Amino acid sequence: MSRIIAAPRHVRRLADCHNIDDFRLLAHRKLPFPVFHYIDGAGDDEITKLRNTAAFDECDLVPNVLAGVEEIDASVTVMGKTTPLPLMLSPTALQRLFHWKGERAVAKVAEKFGLWFGISSLSSVSIEEIGAHYSGPKMLQYYYHKDRGLNAALLEKARAAKFDAVTLTVDTIVSGNRERCKRTGFTTPPRFTPASVLSYATKPRWALDYMLRERFSLPNLESHVSAGSGQAISIQNYFDAMLDPSMDWKAADKLRDDWAGKFALKGIMSVGDARRAAEIGVDAIYISNHGGRQLDGGRAPFDQLAEIVDAVGDRVEVILDGGVRRGTHVLKALSLGAKAVSGGRLYLYALAAAGEEGVDRAVGLLESEILRGMKLMGAKSVADLTRENLRRR
Repeated sequence: MSRIIAAPRHVRRLADCHNIDDFRLLAHRKLPFPVFHYIDGAGDDEITKLRNTAAFDECDLVPNVLAGVEEIDASVTVMGKTTPLPLMLSPTALQRLFHWKGERAVAKVAEKFGLWFGISSLSSVSIEEIGAHYSGPKMLQYYYHKDRGLNAALLEKARAAKFDAVTLTVDTIVSGNRERCKRTGFTTPPRFTPASVLSYATKPRWALDYMLRERFSLPNLESHVSAGSGQAISIQNYFDAMLDPSMDWKAADKLRDDWAGKFALKGIMSVGDARRAAEIGVDAIYISNHGGRQLDGGRAPFDQLAEIVDAVGDRVEVILDGGVRRGTHVLKALSLGAKAVSGGRLYLYALAAAGEEGVDRAVGLLESEILRGMKLMGAKSVADLTRENLRRR
């Protein structure tokens, strides 16, 4: 089970990382255990988190040969932006807790590869800074707060920073039950307890970066709330106290109108919700279960992909989010009709392991896997990947 990690004896430096699981092992070496388990953990028994990746194994690729694949094109167009790869870097919170450069490192790599990059409402680098210093397609992942002033301020910040899209996360009306965080006492900012202080002390590089570099904060929020910046709080308590469980389709429709730009919903898992999203005119939906952090025992995004594409794929762009660890996972999702594939842990482990260099290596490895896989599949372009290339076991 993924929550039990073997001692990473063979992965001691960046050069030892040849896949996403290797970065996970190196991150385990580098991070205090409360921080690592925040990245790695999920809800309840973590069945859904495991299923997110395992689902890809139940579908096999069927290649075509003699296709003349000396030149291939892996580009896709999503929400009006063409990117060289069908890969998006999902928005994730608190990144400067994992490495002191945080979102700056990820944004720089996304810019280099020309990929969509999302920052969270709970990002540790401001919307303004990301907008001012990094080119390429950018989105704000939007949490719907009880504080309506904060909600309006987030939209205005994204608009002023010329972000290309807003993505409303719809599966966090309350927090999932993140038992690893409860056991480790993880909070943001970290609260040093008798149970955790030894872990922090035995990771001196992390501790020195945290204590001596810029103060950790959540700059998009701190003008409205102290929780998470000046006041230590668990993510579970933050979601339960700050996010608005009354959020509904009317609120999502109003937010789309208020933003008046490219707009997506993240956390769609049912065909009915996908149809409703298409009806209100969103540009894209992320099939996502929040990396298994919310409702445990739910379906994997890949399990739901085909029926959602069949229902709404001609009206809204469908993005698969969750469980992606290999280039072949990307190819399988594209073959079922996804416009692109997005992931968070696939770069967070690398960020924690080696900062910007780690993220660069992880994205580079995935790029190589995608391009190699397309050639081996006999696909000159993403359009050549169809359901004829897949068989369920």
